[in-house]
Amino acid sequence: MLKLAIDFGTAITKIFKLGQGGIVLSEATCVTVSKETGEIRAFGDEAKRLLGKTAEATEVRFPVYEGEIADERLAAALLEYFLGKISRRGRIEALFCVPSGCDSAHRAQYLRVASAAGISRVRFAETPYLVALGADCPLSEANPVFALDIGAGKTSAAVFSLDGIIAGFTINVGGNNIDVRIIDHIAEQFNLKIGSLSAERLKNRIGSLIEYDNQEEATNGRDITTGKPRSESISSGDLFLPIRQYVDKILEYAEMMLRKLPAEVSAVMCKSGVYLSGGVTALAGFDNYVSDRLQMEAHPAPDPLMSIVLGGGRAIGNSALLRRIELL
Repeated sequence: MLKLAIDFGTAITKIFKLGQGGIVLSEATCVTVSKETGEIRAFGDEAKRLLGKTAEATEVRFPVYEGEIADERLAAALLEYFLGKISRRGRIEALFCVPSGCDSAHRAQYLRVASAAGISRVRFAETPYLVALGADCPLSEANPVFALDIGAGKTSAAVFSLDGIIAGFTINVGGNNIDVRIIDHIAEQFNLKIGSLSAERLKNRIGSLIEYDNQEEATNGRDITTGKPRSESISSGDLFLPIRQYVDKILEYAEMMLRKLPAEVSAVMCKSGVYLSGGVTALAGFDNYVSDRLQMEAHPAPDPLMSIVLGGGRAIGNSALLRRIELL
């Protein structure tokens, strides 16, 4: 039986194939659909490239929204397409990486989508455990770990050990919120309307939590007054406030969670720190900003975008460990 770990994310789907090359797929969780017939016309990265460029008869859809499956039909079709790219048909066991606290109703959605896509057996593990595994952090019953993952649609965090989750939260705040705020901020400051792909590009290339960072990037858009195309040079400093607004919101929840921990667990956190994953955590200065705010060492993942699916790959390859962390 083929064994996979699948991070079916709001923005990007990552798949780890056990024993055959590690991460074998990383594509946009995106399709284009005919408005008249509902027919899917493009999948994955090809569909995302059409964002903001389609005719009226076609729309770009994201079947996973804020970490939850928003359209089961489109999600199943997209997942089936991805599976077809990485393997020949056969029995598949898949470990789905889900946010902390994912309830039975949401897991039932995953089960229906997986079955429709041709997956034989489905298992679940919560993202904080997989963040730690992806960062090679040793897990045990005695030493709790604090992991924070900021995805495109959701942020999930928990303090946990192999005995279970001690405290945690999941909120509908992530990288997509930052992109929207960047669009609004550039419209307000530069009288320039840019699209979501441009906002995401600016965030990833020059986004920073270093207050006086001076990286620059040119971006194209539409002048709000004249309606004509125009280019503008944007600096890291221009993006600082939109980014900090949402990072601060996430860290407020983290601080509330930490205040509820037993004293002995807090003592461990002071020494072990917080493990970070997700694309937002790769922004310049992010780890230092978190460290200063939470007063503990911050450990950025070697590959923030792939940390969870790498952890999933390690879990599905270790049956004894998977039994300990599996969400039943």
